Amino acid sequence: MLQRLRAASLMRRSFHSSRLRGLCTLAETATNDDLDNQVLVEGKAWSRTAILNRPSALNALNTSMAARLQKLYKSWEDNPDIGFVAMKGSGRAFCAGGDIISLYHWINRGNLEDCKQFFRTAYTLVYIIGTYLKPHVALLNGIAMGGGAGVSIPGTFRVATDKTVFATPETLIGFHPDAAASFYLSHLPGHLGEYLALTGEKLSGVEMTACGLATHYSHSSRLQLIVEQLGNLVTDDPSIIETSLEKFGEVVYPEQNSVLQRIEIVDNCFSRDTVEEIIDALEIEAARTNDAWCTSTLKRLREVSPLSLKVALKSGVRARVVDKDLAPKWDPPTLEQVSEDMVDRYFCRLSEFEPDLDLPTSLREAFN
Repeated sequence: MLQRLRAASLMRRSFHSSRLRGLCTLAETATNDDLDNQVLVEGKAWSRTAILNRPSALNALNTSMAARLQKLYKSWEDNPDIGFVAMKGSGRAFCAGGDIISLYHWINRGNLEDCKQFFRTAYTLVYIIGTYLKPHVALLNGIAMGGGAGVSIPGTFRVATDKTVFATPETLIGFHPDAAASFYLSHLPGHLGEYLALTGEKLSGVEMTACGLATHYSHSSRLQLIVEQLGNLVTDDPSIIETSLEKFGEVVYPEQNSVLQRIEIVDNCFSRDTVEEIIDALEIEAARTNDAWCTSTLKRLREVSPLSLKVALKSGVRARVVDKDLAPKWDPPTLEQVSEDMVDRYFCRLSEFEPDLDLPTSLREAFN
């Protein structure tokens, strides 16, 4: 996580400046909202549910939301009358990720301190959820991308539905997968994690469950029954919660065109040591099989930021999220121009003038 704060300090040089074209930032839009209502709370006998409530922004996390969630989660963890915690989203998204449009505008204005504070707050929240001392249930009924995956997948249970859409799309905007992605993607079968990280391609709820990103799958029409069942539980026992979720669970079978049906090709191509070698392997496979999947994967890899493909950030949010002209000007523009030094700088420790990300590891990780 420390690398991400360094990335934030480098962002100002990473993005091309451009005039805003009549678009408000999500942060500016938020001034019209009641900040207290961006995270709602439902209380039951032995549980609490945090509701991400920015549906117009697909429940994208901003600093105030992450700070409020931190405060709530800490208080719930300390409360002996609360057995477990759940999280869900309002509208058609669980959470589309971090508020990257606000980050983009902060960077253009030279306001790096707000950027750093966002990352510190969001990453600390992800850590708290990943080490939470009580069972955690995330109801992923809708879009769950980037930071949205970060506040759900590290938890105990993740319920996917037919409306779930997962992705780690950071390379498409010139960033790199963060918010615990390096952990959970590396634990996926074979080299599926590398494929998802580099391409930013989406998975359905069925695919999430089949590969282990979700623990349970249920049709969205039964979600309210799950919520009611959880609300009636009086327990802090994960096995009881799991049994309750399994009552509404369904066996999943990925469709024939799913990437999970091509896992051997994924493993062959994405097991290589460099991005260049991955592309070479895909080109060989495409020529050998004439498989449209290989061709579309190659196309995606050539669309995204070369530096991001080598696990770093340089530029790109402007085109995909702000101006939406879909014509990003990557810097460097090609993989060949991305040096090892450019990549390594994102993994260096912060300077002596920058505070480290202060995580409560001694309190939450017994092995430390």
